[in-house]
Amino acid sequence: MADYEVNGDSPNDKRFGFRGILIRDWPYFVMLLLALFGVAYTNFARQAMTSYWIGLAPLFGLICVAARWRAIEGGKSHARLIVSQALHWAAVIFAMYLVFVADVKHMMSDNATALMVLTVLALGTFTAGIHIAAWRVCLVGIVLGLGVPAIAWFEESALLIFLLALVLLGAVAVFFVLEHRRGTKDVSF
Repeated sequence: MADYEVNGDSPNDKRFGFRGILIRDWPYFVMLLLALFGVAYTNFARQAMTSYWIGLAPLFGLICVAARWRAIEGGKSHARLIVSQALHWAAVIFAMYLVFVADVKHMMSDNATALMVLTVLALGTFTAGIHIAAWRVCLVGIVLGLGVPAIAWFEESALLIFLLALVLLGAVAVFFVLEHRRGTKDVSF
C-alpha cells in the first residue's frame, strides 16, 4: 500500500482515477472517518468514549503495518516492523490511558478529554507514518491534528453544518472528476 509500481503506459490507466484512489487508499479514509465519528459522537453525546479511542489505536497500528508490509522484504524486516509498531502504538495507548485516569479526567470536561485523546491519536498517527515512511499515514495524522482545533471551535449545530458541507464538497468533487474523465474520453488524437 505504501509504494506503487508505475508501469502503465496506456492512456486508460485507472490508477489515478477516483475509483482507483478509493480502492488503493480506503484504509486511510477509514482511519479519518473513524476518528471523525468519535469526535462527532462525543460532541453530541457529551461523554468520553474511553474504549472507542483506546480500541482505535491498535486498528491504526494494523493499518500502518499493512501499509508498509509489501514494501519491505524478509522475515526479519517484517518482524522488526511488527515489533516497532506494536511498541509505538502501545505507547500511544498508554498516553491515552493517562488522560482517562481519574485525577486527570476530573480536571477536564468530556469534550476536552476527547479532544486531548484525539490529539494524542493524531500525534501517534503522524509519528507512525514517519517511522514507516508512509506519507499517507502522515497525512492522516496531520488532518487529525488540524481537525482538533477546528472541532474545538464548533458547537453542535456548527459541527453538523461543517460535516454536511464536507459531504457536499465531496459530492461536488466527485461530479467534477467524473465530468473531467468523461471529457477526456471524448477527445481523441
